[in-house]
Amino acid sequence: MTFRTTPRVLATATAALLALTGVAACSTDTTSGGDPERVDVVAGFYPLQFLAERIGGDAVTVTNLARPGAEPHDLELNPRQVGQIIDAKLIIFLDGFQPAVDAAIEQNGGDRAFDVAAVEPLLDATAGGHDHDHGDEHADEGEHADEVSDGAKDPHVWLDPTRLATIGDKLAERLGAVDPERAGDYTQRAATLRTELEQLDTEFTEGLKTCQRREIVVSHTAFGYLTQRYQLEQIGITGLTPEDEPSPQRLAAVTEEAREHGATTIFFETLVSPKVAETIAREVGAQTAVLDPLEGLSTENSEEDYLSVMRTNLETLRTALSCS
Repeated sequence: MTFRTTPRVLATATAALLALTGVAACSTDTTSGGDPERVDVVAGFYPLQFLAERIGGDAVTVTNLARPGAEPHDLELNPRQVGQIIDAKLIIFLDGFQPAVDAAIEQNGGDRAFDVAAVEPLLDATAGGHDHDHGDEHADEGEHADEVSDGAKDPHVWLDPTRLATIGDKLAERLGAVDPERAGDYTQRAATLRTELEQLDTEFTEGLKTCQRREIVVSHTAFGYLTQRYQLEQIGITGLTPEDEPSPQRLAAVTEEAREHGATTIFFETLVSPKVAETIAREVGAQTAVLDPLEGLSTENSEEDYLSVMRTNLETLRTALSCS
């Protein structure tokens, strides 16, 4: 799969390889959780941590490599984190999303790595994008995709609760293979989580069924899975990389589309600057609001979880789209 590669991404992967050189030879069994009764699990970023904690319960110790409030894309691993990867019984990651994690797994992951992208095939980066023809809810040729590299994939699979539930089922199987004595517990907890995620899916389906508008203007095109699932359309200010600066032409095009669709809200995210969204909002007389792609919890909402943040997203969308 292809994600956008930037100099920062290359430097991050290089740093990970250097860290591996220094740590692989001296890692010990005490680098990770340290509780012999629990399975040490390492998760690349928050949604994977959420799955592991809910399905693993008190049988696992979960380490999230991405700290709250930080962009997980640009994660740089320190030697301690590399040691945690080396010693983990299971490493949950999304191939291509965090180059430093990919590099560490390639060196030392072996058969302990669980790639969620192998469970749920990723959409093309243009899927779920804006399409003036409104032809097919699964169309993947959005007309605003000039900001996205050819062949790029959208990693934000967790924003469709039904896909996340399927990943959870497979994670339970992997945990059961690592820890056969508690395999039934993992399966049961995954089934419970699936029920909760299916309930969340129903809430989104019903809550977004009847709305005055179906277009959302977002700071970057992270919401393809959500818009596809609930028959919305995203108009992205930038492509998949939230740090990219949109061109003046792109800003003008998004402003025009926001006016055309009567957008009352321009969405920004918790982990990136709202300045560009605020600029467009001023131009079209709209307000701004947070729509959280849940790549990680911010320092402000660190007490929340996937389910509560998604429900906040739903209420934010209902207000912005004037849903009844």
